[in-house]
Amino acid sequence: MSGIERESMEYDVVIVGGGPSGLSAAIRLKQVNPELSVVLLEKGSEIGAHILSGAVLDTSGLDRLIPDWKDKGAPITTEVTSDNFYLLGPHGQIRVPNWPMPPLMSNHGKYIVSMGNVCRWLAEQAEALEVEIFPGMACSQLVYEGDRVAGVVAGEMGLNADGTPGPAYEPGMELRGKYVFIAEGVRGSLAKELIGKYDLSAGVDPQKFGLGMKEIWEIDPAKARPGTVTHTMGWPLGKNAGGGSFIYHLEGNQVLVGFVVHLNYANPHVYPYMEFQRFKHHPLVAELLEGGKRVAYGARAISEGGWQSIPRLSVPGAVLLGCSAGLVNVPRIKGNHNAMLSGIAAAEAAAAAIAAGREGDELADYEADVRSGPIARDLKPVRNVKPLWSKLGLTASLMLGGMDMWVANLTGWNPLGTWKHGKSDAAATGKAADFKPIDYPKPDGKLSFDRLTNVAFSFTNHEESQPCHLKLKDPSIPIAVNLPLYAEPAQRYCPAGVYEVLETPEGPKFQINFQNCVHCKTCDIKDPSQNINWTTPQGGDGPNYPNM
Repeated sequence: MSGIERESMEYDVVIVGGGPSGLSAAIRLKQVNPELSVVLLEKGSEIGAHILSGAVLDTSGLDRLIPDWKDKGAPITTEVTSDNFYLLGPHGQIRVPNWPMPPLMSNHGKYIVSMGNVCRWLAEQAEALEVEIFPGMACSQLVYEGDRVAGVVAGEMGLNADGTPGPAYEPGMELRGKYVFIAEGVRGSLAKELIGKYDLSAGVDPQKFGLGMKEIWEIDPAKARPGTVTHTMGWPLGKNAGGGSFIYHLEGNQVLVGFVVHLNYANPHVYPYMEFQRFKHHPLVAELLEGGKRVAYGARAISEGGWQSIPRLSVPGAVLLGCSAGLVNVPRIKGNHNAMLSGIAAAEAAAAAIAAGREGDELADYEADVRSGPIARDLKPVRNVKPLWSKLGLTASLMLGGMDMWVANLTGWNPLGTWKHGKSDAAATGKAADFKPIDYPKPDGKLSFDRLTNVAFSFTNHEESQPCHLKLKDPSIPIAVNLPLYAEPAQRYCPAGVYEVLETPEGPKFQINFQNCVHCKTCDIKDPSQNINWTTPQGGDGPNYPNM
């Protein structure tokens, strides 16, 4: 809205997002120069409320940021003791031995963690260094001065459903910085705006994504194996989609059960959430979970493009960090270490620039560090696994991708060069008429659950009177285009039941239940017409994950 008067506050660095990359950047800025003024803004109700990750943590980023993290009581205590990989069939499994895998795939020496709790601890470290942290502050707009990014608008609240100011309207504030760090996570709205405005993806492959869904289970103590890591591929996805699962045994009889579906699937009848629920009925999983109870659920998109898809990371006055930049190592199923390393690199570049009297320019040193430093050394050797999987299937990617990684691990050279990803995940969606619908078993309420029941375990809440934050570019497209051509896949790809097609006397109607949204961004990614734009709801709204 134009004509709104907002108060303004000035900082050296403004950080958007309280995940591992944003918090690492904040800490490192203060380590380099305690006099720098640093503010970190988080849209969740508290730090960690919107954090969802597997997670087996490679501590290389944390080792560099806070070498004495063990002495400081970091919630990182469950070291991996057993590392298993299975190919599943409908009724059984084949154990894939560890020895043929390149060393980079080993999880020994890593830790099973709740990244939500790790981020809460990192926030404590940042606040001890006098970083100002404001949770519940959604950043809804970028502030520009000419060609440079000068800040963000945060904390606008109290809008009516039609977008006009309500009786309790608060216009929010402009938080301005010499540099702005965008650390929103996957497919964040401000990062998307910057990538489009500055054409940051020119000359690189399209970003690829997966949908990660996760439940936390409390299991029978007799079955608990703290430190055990299990990954699977194969059933139930088969040839319908790429993806796989993870099962991580944490302390306290808790098991983290996750399922990832690559979003480049062609069959629009694929229902990722129901694939996850079906997976838990495999004997390997069902035996573990029987007698236990699910205590939390959530979902988020995962950037999977890797090295080929990293956009240009710096614009005048701003940089992209972590998952906003797409720094996940897909075969390792890890990105938190690279997120932290990106935060450290950006902080050092910004601190040096400010010390030299600069502001609002491009942080070329940060870009160079990502392209040639430890992040590059992590992502380059594995860059062909995802495109091989997409183009040749699971078996070929295991064999050819494994060979390519082994040679790269030994020599630093990938014999397969650099494979391309091809089309975007949205464009990969095929026509409904070309595929058979998939008959999914009904959830039993013990091992598997319907979406809305599970969404209650994400503790999601949105103020219902605010504008819908899921914006349709053309409201007619879901029924006029997506329904006849693609059987409107939004009904299925959303893991929270946000989108429905209702039958009414006037004909089918597209309904958006935005109150259910867990902020995974899948709709923004997978909609075949690219008609849905995910924006931030008011601050504090969304999931309230306890320890995802």
